[in-house]
Amino acid sequence: MTSPGTNIRTSESPQSLLAQKRMNAYDAVKLVKDGETVVLPCGAGEPPLLLRTISEHRREFKNVSIAQLLQFLPFDYIDASTVDNIRHVAYMLGECTRAGAQAGWVDILPCHFSELPRMLRRGDLPVDVVLSIASPMDEEGYFHLSMAPDYTLAAIERAHTVVLESSSQCPTTYGDCRVHISQVTAVVESDSPMPRLPSPPMGEVERTIGQYVADLVPDGATLQIGWGGIPNAVMADLMHKKDLGIHSEMIGDSILPLIEAGVINGSRKTIDRGKIIGTFAAGSPALYKFIDRNPMVEMHPCDYVNMPYVAGQNDNLISINASLQVDLLGQCGSESLGARPFSGSGGQFDFVRAANISNGGKAIIVLPATAKGGTQSRIYSTLPAGTHVTTLKNDVGYIVSEFGVAKLRGKTLRERALAMISIAHPDFRDELKHQAKTLNLI
Repeated sequence: MTSPGTNIRTSESPQSLLAQKRMNAYDAVKLVKDGETVVLPCGAGEPPLLLRTISEHRREFKNVSIAQLLQFLPFDYIDASTVDNIRHVAYMLGECTRAGAQAGWVDILPCHFSELPRMLRRGDLPVDVVLSIASPMDEEGYFHLSMAPDYTLAAIERAHTVVLESSSQCPTTYGDCRVHISQVTAVVESDSPMPRLPSPPMGEVERTIGQYVADLVPDGATLQIGWGGIPNAVMADLMHKKDLGIHSEMIGDSILPLIEAGVINGSRKTIDRGKIIGTFAAGSPALYKFIDRNPMVEMHPCDYVNMPYVAGQNDNLISINASLQVDLLGQCGSESLGARPFSGSGGQFDFVRAANISNGGKAIIVLPATAKGGTQSRIYSTLPAGTHVTTLKNDVGYIVSEFGVAKLRGKTLRERALAMISIAHPDFRDELKHQAKTLNLI
């Protein structure tokens, strides 16, 4: 794959261009004009110095939108009192934007992660300005969007203003994640550290689910796995496996022990053999040190990493994703609690489809059987009214709770209902059976 900057030609030296484009943070953010849309990378790709500066001066802007998938850090511009100045548009919600979305002053844009670059390129989504963190410029004049090339490279193609926060703490990675200085409007240099994503706790429920999922992973499989207690438990239970590979939107700390043990080596991947492929990274300083200038790791845009017909070229692709609630048909409500928005589609459906395309692939959805201290089942006869359905019944392969594995693909509605009831918490099985009979499912 070729970076947008690969064929850049300019008569001036990269260092000369950099000298012309260096700017302080305030002057750089004031390049954003009223009424414009700013696109930020996912998560750890966000530029903290620039966003703190925007937050401090947010009342100087008018009718500006800032669009991003999954904001990591809390910035003051996400503020109900200044939405006429700057309004956040979430491609996917996180902790920083969830309350605003539920209250109606943060906008939600439904999308699949894999489709964002195409939507930006063809104008389905607006973009005027791109702000991103980047590694320091190399001798050839390239910055590396190592933390999240995702949809950001596509946004840079369309934007008239590109501002990079060049941080000495940002790792440099291989892959299709480079931007040439000639494509950049302004460079703000900083020492901003990469955000730390602490490992979530693993309880007995997470460990039990992890064991069930690990049993579904064959030697030589390629994994797509996200962040959370259950994914971490899955990875912790894979130490006895051999020759695993990674092709996953997120690169996190859970891969490090398996790489050190030689379990993850990518030697049996069908494409990108021997490589760890991701579109964003988030975790600890140890992770950032590992990916820095490591030829084993490549970061690519999400229309490569998440695109089902690309990821699905890997034989035995195992996708592992979490859901908030599932019904007896296997419909997964992974992004809302009833009608209340909670997260977003992200890449779940991308990788479910990819696993279904893959020769030997398995699409696995995980969830604890209950919520609210065991007082509420996460397995419903029908999803609550208003639930945003993320993965469809026709696509889901396996549902796993701490009570077992329900294999749904290729099963009738009756078989699905019985399988789902079998992995529900015992306290709710009789009620689910009664409801299933009322619905004529069993």
